[in-house]
Amino acid sequence: MQNLASSPLLDAEALISGFGLLGIMATVFAESGLIVCFFLPGDSLLFTAGLLVANDQFLHQPLWLVMLAIAAAAVLGDQFGYAFGRKVGGALFRRPNSRFFKQENAERAQQFMLKHGPKALVMARFIPVFRTFIPITAGIGRMSYRTFFLFNVIGAVLWSVTLTLVGYYLGQVAFVRDNIEAIVIGIVLISGIPIIVEGIKMRRRARNAQTADHAPSTASAATLETEQPRI
Repeated sequence: MQNLASSPLLDAEALISGFGLLGIMATVFAESGLIVCFFLPGDSLLFTAGLLVANDQFLHQPLWLVMLAIAAAAVLGDQFGYAFGRKVGGALFRRPNSRFFKQENAERAQQFMLKHGPKALVMARFIPVFRTFIPITAGIGRMSYRTFFLFNVIGAVLWSVTLTLVGYYLGQVAFVRDNIEAIVIGIVLISGIPIIVEGIKMRRRARNAQTADHAPSTASAATLETEQPRI
């Protein structure tokens, strides 16, 4: 099987070949709960895991066990993120930008959560970056723990089962096996589309809100000008 992309951040196959199922679980946990690990290859990692199980390479555990372990790591990662959010509170939104933190990501996650409510925990599972920030945002917003836990489990199970199964069944197709590098890179690019679309929508809404806020003041000024008594 060909090597994946040369960057270690995208080399899911190298990670799995070196650390096995424990490496997958550690990566999923980190991407789900550690704010500085939003860049890790969650989607491509799950796809590659399913593919390798199908081809009995590096991962020799049964498929159900691999999916269960991934789901458990995802749930625990989100639990950590939620606890972190409750602890840091609004301080996260006052934190300056750094190499591993962008204020814009936190603000987008907050808007996404406000728009979709608890469902955001399920939807964000399939959106890179949001997958990391949404549990933290839920903690900051003091979402009911029972509600958070329920939607956290639903999202983690759907994500782990769906992507791993896709990799497993496609891994049995000769074309996919022969073009694994292009397939995985394609998944990384496609998985970034939702956050780009959501970012464009949020910027458009913010621009419209600014226009709406400015319009009344302009109209008021015009009204005052016309109502001034003539001398």
